[in-house]
Amino acid sequence: MTVHDIRAFNRFYTNLIGALDYGRHLYAPYTLTESRVLYELAHSPRTDAADLRSELSLDAGYLSRILNKFEQDGLIERAPSDKDPRRRRISLTPRGREAAGLLDERARESVGSLLDTVDVGERPRLAEAMRTIRSVLGDTHSPQPDPEDVALREPGPGDLGWIVQRNAALYAAEYGWDADYEALVARIVADFAQDHDPRLERVWIAEHAGRPVGCVMCVRDDAPATARLRLLLVEPDARGLRIGDQLVGAVVDFARAAGHRELVLWTNDVLGAARRIYRRHGFALVAEKPHHSFGKDLVGQDWRLALRE
Repeated sequence: MTVHDIRAFNRFYTNLIGALDYGRHLYAPYTLTESRVLYELAHSPRTDAADLRSELSLDAGYLSRILNKFEQDGLIERAPSDKDPRRRRISLTPRGREAAGLLDERARESVGSLLDTVDVGERPRLAEAMRTIRSVLGDTHSPQPDPEDVALREPGPGDLGWIVQRNAALYAAEYGWDADYEALVARIVADFAQDHDPRLERVWIAEHAGRPVGCVMCVRDDAPATARLRLLLVEPDARGLRIGDQLVGAVVDFARAAGHRELVLWTNDVLGAARRIYRRHGFALVAEKPHHSFGKDLVGQDWRLALRE
């Protein structure tokens, strides 16, 4: 990523939405900045100039000129603030609400027309890319996943490949693991895809807002009546919402209902968050052994949960 890449994207997107064409029907008779001020006033009916200046990062003089124009046109009215008499509360008049509503309607129609050009199958990818940009660049208003909106489902087309890709990418980024780990995950997933018993083995995908944010597998172990939990993963922007607990809980419930006597897993001591989840669900650490894998010196751990005596 370079400065050139970001500037090129900015030029592309401002042209795409017509941000540079102030005479465009979408904003007329207002500039893009004036339209945004109207939008904020319409969605924050009790605000003042300081709030607007902070929210939109506008120069105080520039904002003052916009508000004076709005007041002259009968779009806003000002009154003493209920919280601070030194401030002036700004609110839209009926004429101002009508203007804001018209601009919002035009914007919805414009974006709807743009979205119509995007293939339905590509829309989740587009939405994820937008969320990623907002999150990476520190948008404090970027919507955060709600635990109640996270659903666990079976994998669909492409999801098994997603498990391999996200495991490889995240563990490389967070722990510096090399391609040996990707190869291991690929073998585990391929073995499941090629031959698994749905009565005893299963994969879960945690989904939020149309995109996968986590996964886990339950597969048969070599030991009789034993299941193995594998490849637990939660996306960084979805952590802290107990998605890992939901995934591990799903494996425990499934393995018990399937008749397995115990559930085992192998992990490494550097994965502290995952180990805390396993401990909360009753797993016990039964063995540790140093090893060199994935380009790192690690301590492997075996954990066990008795499902029935």
